[in-house]
Amino acid sequence: MGEVEHFQQLHAWQEAHKLVLAIYRITQGFPSEERFGLVSQMRRAAVSVPANIAEGFKRRGIQDKVRFYNIAEGSLEEVKYFLILAKDLNYISANDEFLLQAETVGRILNGLIASTERRQ
Repeated sequence: MGEVEHFQQLHAWQEAHKLVLAIYRITQGFPSEERFGLVSQMRRAAVSVPANIAEGFKRRGIQDKVRFYNIAEGSLEEVKYFLILAKDLNYISANDEFLLQAETVGRILNGLIASTERRQ
């Protein structure tokens, strides 16, 4: 593939963006009283993942890059919890496909962090 020039070329960002789109789709069906509660929290956490990957990509220092990638990991864990909560509240019937996508993002993001750290 050659050198990555744009954050959109990062596999971690691409998969995280897919997760965001899925989260937006499923939260459309949540009860209206959750609009400023769980829907807002879930979307914010989901958007934070690819946003922090993008910001980290542009940072010049390795430690600075890794710090933003770590923030993305934390937001990803929030998303996983919100998916569990949404299922337990019966807002979604199953969360398996979403959790699988989140796990995929996590594995790829972990690889991105490891490869970034090796460049030190």
